Amino acid sequence: MTNRQDDAQGQLSRREMAALALGGAAMVAVTGPAAAQTAAQTAATPVQRAPAIEPTRLVSAGETLRPEIVGDVGIVAAGRHYAVAAGIRMLMAGGNATDAGVAAVFAAAVTEISHFGFGGEAPTIIHDVATKKTSVISGQGPAPGLATPDKFAAQGVIPGNGPNGGTIPAVVDAMALALQLNGTMTLDAVMAPAIELADGFVMYNFLAEVFESQQKATSKYKTAYDTYYPGGALPKTGEIFRQPNLARTMRTVADACKAATARGVDRKAAIQAGRDAFYKGDIARRIGAAMEADGGLMRYDDLARYKGKVEAPAMTSVFGYEVCKGGFWSQGPAMLMAMNIAEAAGIGSMVPGSDAYLHTVAAAIKLAFDDRNMFFGDPDFATVPTKGLLSKAYAAERAKLIGPMASLEHRFGNPWAHEGRARTTPAFTPHMLARKGGPSADTTAIEVVDKAGNLFSCTPSSGWLLGGAYIAGDTGVPMSNRLTIFDLDPTSPNVIAPYKRPRTTLSPSMVLKDGAPFLAIGTPGGDNQDQQIMNVLLRVLAFGQPLQAAIEAPRINSNHFHGSFAVKKDEPGVLEIEDRVPADVRAALTARGHKLDVLGPFGVSTGIVAVGVVPGPGTLRGGADVRRERYVMGW
Repeated sequence: MTNRQDDAQGQLSRREMAALALGGAAMVAVTGPAAAQTAAQTAATPVQRAPAIEPTRLVSAGETLRPEIVGDVGIVAAGRHYAVAAGIRMLMAGGNATDAGVAAVFAAAVTEISHFGFGGEAPTIIHDVATKKTSVISGQGPAPGLATPDKFAAQGVIPGNGPNGGTIPAVVDAMALALQLNGTMTLDAVMAPAIELADGFVMYNFLAEVFESQQKATSKYKTAYDTYYPGGALPKTGEIFRQPNLARTMRTVADACKAATARGVDRKAAIQAGRDAFYKGDIARRIGAAMEADGGLMRYDDLARYKGKVEAPAMTSVFGYEVCKGGFWSQGPAMLMAMNIAEAAGIGSMVPGSDAYLHTVAAAIKLAFDDRNMFFGDPDFATVPTKGLLSKAYAAERAKLIGPMASLEHRFGNPWAHEGRARTTPAFTPHMLARKGGPSADTTAIEVVDKAGNLFSCTPSSGWLLGGAYIAGDTGVPMSNRLTIFDLDPTSPNVIAPYKRPRTTLSPSMVLKDGAPFLAIGTPGGDNQDQQIMNVLLRVLAFGQPLQAAIEAPRINSNHFHGSFAVKKDEPGVLEIEDRVPADVRAALTARGHKLDVLGPFGVSTGIVAVGVVPGPGTLRGGADVRRERYVMGW
């Protein structure tokens, strides 16, 4: 925030500040007896002077709590400093955005285990400047072959923890695909920082607090407890924390790549050899055996047959920009729909942060995410009206539902009317489950831009500590928690089925301007992810606000629609809002019928990180949220 003073209050110019810094105000020369008399009187009279202003404390219209990082070589933004440092190492070694991004993901898998582990998932979007192509690496593992609704019928809900909480690990496959697609380095090279960190890193306070809070929950799973609490000891801030089993597993992958390179195979084949060491070798056999012994559904064959996909992104054009997301196996297209609806509702003519603006943002999110729950599912298994959902005509139709008052109803649309083909799917109405679910946890995000303008956006998750991590045998690999996102209702497009991807909340984002790279952006936050990215993108794309200022601006978050995890809870009309939104705006939103949940000044559960290219000069910029202790660095 800035504190501006008008001229009548004596605001000093930068030149006057400089004069003060040099030792005082400049004297004006005067001549004659009157001048001498005036000087004598002045000398005899005490002068009340305003206190000097500290010269480096300039008033800036763009002042933020953190500076926007700028450069022309490369910028890495991520969840923790360890991941940023790993990415920077690759850039300094001559690597590109993908090399740096993959290194950062692996480092995060070792050091951000509160939110993400090596056995989780990593949906990724890459923009390649040379080919002018934007590609999505699904990075979301499917359900195991034995995973069917009847396996969870007695529980009434799919657990989020334990041997039956996870989809097939996708991180190694996704990062190998990324390197093969757009990288320049080998798997062993980009894994080097992560392996060093697995050998030992200095425990930081946030993670230490998570370890303390989850010790009892993790004690349910012996292999995880022995890994994270060796000898029952609680990891402490400032101590070296080691994960020897994970380090051994990661070395096996890296060594397989290195050995293949030594045999003379090309870079892509060597990467494949490293990747296969995880999915087709002894690691996979040990994971499968451990899961079976612990009553899980995953087997060696599930890992051996797994192969991730490279896909075209889902896209829409808003405010003169092209926004890219993952496909309808993710929640990503819901943000595209919400942006379309907001644009159709005329949000570009509203005052950012006003009650009309925030009311419109919330309404657009509610409409889009209700449709997410009703229509989205893995397109390899479900028939999804993708054309209708993303059509501008459908967005305009939905925008007409936004009245002056907040709706407390779930208003599902009919995108099939805009699809151009007859509906062939059964009707499904999203609903909350009767059974109590376990806890859901979180995610991280990694964004990289290099000097050429290549962009990398990844949202890694699962293998977290909340609710108790589960580690497969002696591999050191914490397994995914993503199976709980599936539905059990057979009419749902997101019903669980063998080898089907759950409608993941993980949602990396990329923005282009006239086909050229503009921004990579992501955040943790489950169902919040696309809402929070939209909060920021509207300010940047529709109003041209600076990146860091847009990230720090007050946010809202709707809990209206049915959530993705466990019992699919909904809270009709509930709108989380940070208390930096002015009281009169909050009062106006309440008068409109929103049920406000007022949070602290930076209280929304999110942690945006973003990097990109400045149109025109082609220089680079990056920003990181003050929420969640995000990190960004570059030059």
